Amino acid sequence: MKRIVLATFGSLGDVHPYIGIALALARRGDLPVIATGDLHRDAVESAGIAFAPVRPHAADLGDPAGLVRRLFHPTRGPEYLMREVVMPHVRAAYEDLDRAAAGADLIVTHPLTFAGRLVAEKRGIAWRSTVLSPLSLMSAIDPPLFGAAPWLLWLRRLGVAPYRAVFGILKRMAGRWEQPLHELRSDLGLPPMRTVRPGRSGAQPKGEHCYAQFEGQYAPEGNLALFSRVLAQAQADWPPNTTLCGFPRYDGKPADPVLERDLGAFVDAGTPPVVFTLGSSVSMFASGFFTTAIDCARGLDRRAVLVTGQDPQQYDAAIAAAGMQGAIRVFRYLPYSLAFAHAAVNVHQGGIGTLAQALAAGKPQLVTPVAFDQPDNARRTARLGLSRSIAFQSLTVGRMTAALRGLLADRACAANAAEVSRAVRAEDGAQHAAAALA
Repeated sequence: MKRIVLATFGSLGDVHPYIGIALALARRGDLPVIATGDLHRDAVESAGIAFAPVRPHAADLGDPAGLVRRLFHPTRGPEYLMREVVMPHVRAAYEDLDRAAAGADLIVTHPLTFAGRLVAEKRGIAWRSTVLSPLSLMSAIDPPLFGAAPWLLWLRRLGVAPYRAVFGILKRMAGRWEQPLHELRSDLGLPPMRTVRPGRSGAQPKGEHCYAQFEGQYAPEGNLALFSRVLAQAQADWPPNTTLCGFPRYDGKPADPVLERDLGAFVDAGTPPVVFTLGSSVSMFASGFFTTAIDCARGLDRRAVLVTGQDPQQYDAAIAAAGMQGAIRVFRYLPYSLAFAHAAVNVHQGGIGTLAQALAAGKPQLVTPVAFDQPDNARRTARLGLSRSIAFQSLTVGRMTAALRGLLADRACAANAAEVSRAVRAEDGAQHAAAALA
């Protein structure tokens, strides 16, 4: 029996996979603890998993809608995330994680829980890292699409060297954002971070300086890729000892029985609806997405289900736009595994947690990516022949209508979605990850 601390940070898409792994660990007889911000306490504890609070908490970050809007700025979002959200709280996060790790046998880190590595080194306990999407692995062999610079993909025609050069520039730029973390390492008496490379005899000597957001986030003893191989296959330039686990799909608390009956009655009353959602983060600044969706559904004469998220303004605006027409139903929350399974097409932002459920549902998709991993996820999904993509910033009623009309008529797309669903469902990502942590 091991006490395993899983440290994560972010939205529900950054928490649900670790709840799935924690449940698999508990079934094996281990004692998992999820360490994250207080906003997710209920989600963790309602699953029967122990919770440890780690700053920053919701109150530390200010207005949620304003925060998310700045985070998802197409060019300045990553810098804002590091400079204004993560690094100012890294000392507090270290203190909280250090308390949570008392008596732990293993600490498992999300890509943004930089303090986790420090706790593991200082306490001398085992450390494993995770990534949630292919973009985080920064492969030059299978390069990601950066939403702010899609033209970079053309460099791949010239081989891997140009992409490696671009990655080097990005690392040096982003490395300037990490100074508080490196100062904390020094104050703790820990040596500077170095890249670890496998030696010829199996040893792993220290290499050159590395940045926490890149090579420094990967544990030498084991890194778990928590996504399906339908999105990306293992590459020679992935970090050493990376295990491709599959999606550890977990969909949160069950739907309210009244809402579930309401959805069931609606689905049974007519043709499969188009389901529209933006996940738990992008929905905070939907910018007319749901009213656009309603206009699109009406123009296509299609029934629709809207899952607006917890922002009451988005819900109220969608209710007002939908009116009393029975062809459109609006919900604040539904488990995606439930809502997506009944769809003719699923429309979503392409966050990796949402995408995992959409792929498992086996329906065609329209992906409307905003930033971070979403544009790359959308591209990889389109390569599977089951989706189309429109950048969130370019959405109009006309473009959405044309894309949905094409998807609804494309039998090959529907067949591809069903085939990919079978592959995703055959993977038990949570169990695979739990076994790798044993």
